[in-house]
Amino acid sequence: MRPLSRHLSTVAVLAMATGLAVALTAPPDQLQGNLQRLMYVHVPAAWLAYLSFAITFGASVGWLWKRKARLDRLAAASAEVGVFFTGLTIVLGSVWGKPVWGVWWTWDPRLVTTALMFFVYLGYLALRRATLDPTVRARRAAVFGVLAFGQVPVVHMSVIWWRALHQPPTVLRPGDPSIDHWMLAALVLNVLAFTAVYAVLLRSRIRLAADEEALAAAQDAATADLAGAAVTAPDYGRRTEPDV
Repeated sequence: MRPLSRHLSTVAVLAMATGLAVALTAPPDQLQGNLQRLMYVHVPAAWLAYLSFAITFGASVGWLWKRKARLDRLAAASAEVGVFFTGLTIVLGSVWGKPVWGVWWTWDPRLVTTALMFFVYLGYLALRRATLDPTVRARRAAVFGVLAFGQVPVVHMSVIWWRALHQPPTVLRPGDPSIDHWMLAALVLNVLAFTAVYAVLLRSRIRLAADEEALAAAQDAATADLAGAAVTAPDYGRRTEPDV
């Protein structure tokens, strides 16, 4: 592991340990009790889904402008990490929703829009897998990545536009956040810790993508036929006498 990656991983581990320790010392919710502590994982996971797809959006715009391979790798890597955190958000939300709402799943606007975003970005990754030509793949994925990002503000604003079971925003809202300040400090700390984990995963995935591209290029070079390789030179070293 390279020194920078090692240091970044160490920071991420220490941040996660500190964040979870602070979350355990935060006061329990008045109504939900200790069940509310799922917020310290559920909300950071949702935040990282937003962040991941925002970076995919920015890198996609950058690729359409600059046509740089590193931007395509960044967009793809961030989308993969974002899909993981979106899935984690949905699972944790279901675990939290079962004792609070009485069901694992309901057609709440926030849940539906989040699930739709999850499957759309799975489609983004499937498109990349299905397209073999690197340039065509990067172009199609860039356009897809730009268009798909329109779901992120819809997911975030869904609890305001369509009031249902999911609670409205308590932090990203006008005025003072409607949450205990000690809880807020624990939540912010865990958001920062999860962001450090995201940076580690993103960096590792980009390096893996670069290695995969280098390996594919080496294999193509090794198996490529040289021009005229199928033509053999005549052998003048041996002469045969004609039959009489």
